[in-house]
Amino acid sequence: MKKNVIKAVTLAVFFCMCLQVPVKSVSSEYNYGIEEKQDILCLMMAYPEYITDVEKDNSGSVYIVMKSGKKILYDDKKDKNFQQKFQNPDLQDMMEQPYPLGAVDGAAEKDCDPGRIRVYSLLKEVYGGNRSSVESNLKMADLGYRRFQFNGNNRASISLENAMKELVPISRNRGDISKCLFPSSGTFNYRCISGTGMLSPHSFGIAIDLARDRRDYWKWVPREEGSLRIREYPREIVEIFEKNNFVWGGKWSHFDTLHFEYRPEIILKARYFGNKKSKGSCWYEGVPLQNELIKNCIEKIDKKL
Repeated sequence: MKKNVIKAVTLAVFFCMCLQVPVKSVSSEYNYGIEEKQDILCLMMAYPEYITDVEKDNSGSVYIVMKSGKKILYDDKKDKNFQQKFQNPDLQDMMEQPYPLGAVDGAAEKDCDPGRIRVYSLLKEVYGGNRSSVESNLKMADLGYRRFQFNGNNRASISLENAMKELVPISRNRGDISKCLFPSSGTFNYRCISGTGMLSPHSFGIAIDLARDRRDYWKWVPREEGSLRIREYPREIVEIFEKNNFVWGGKWSHFDTLHFEYRPEIILKARYFGNKKSKGSCWYEGVPLQNELIKNCIEKIDKKL
């Protein structure tokens, strides 16, 4: 699909140039060049201590450059079905599906899992490349009623503490919120996702499962029951976690309603570029330009891409 879209846009631009028609007059629902820049900006904002640069080689392939010197490919330009994207994603695959901030009406449509696709080379660079290195980065996050292990890198444990500091006081007067928060089902657990050989985000110490309900997981109940649970889930929990850069598994077709995962790149894209289509304005419209780090990232992206 990606190859076809890129080819169509490229041909459209070529013909417009031949006819001396301004490129901006070519309408495309998916402007690849703009979305590429937005994705990379969100990644650089999400991991400011770990992503140092962006590069484009002679073949046109784009990479983010990590603090370690490792380069991670943005787009392999391969056509993939959903399962292939899930099992072997590039950064473009990971960022492709828009995450819907706010309330939702039930389980997402088939194979719509924004935030469930993960590029493990990125996670390993940020949170630890193996079990021992992840464990060395764990902190004891104080959640106000007990402490849990969570990754201390990239503000992950601080973000979890901030979310719970806001939620725990609310829960004292809200039985529905208290019932969903307590007892938590856990945070760090070095294991694979059920039925796969792929590491769970819990292996990196960046996910928390809250109180369990039998309707919380897509393998446990039919979609209708899962959707009812999602509709009933207190919106305050979801909104506060999203404010602190966590995605909610209740917004996946493979729903995991008790699951919240620290994924700042997904939330930042939803916050600044969600459901927006370029209409000739600058590609980074809406981001806080008073932030010097963000301004520097934009300059690097415009220079290199």
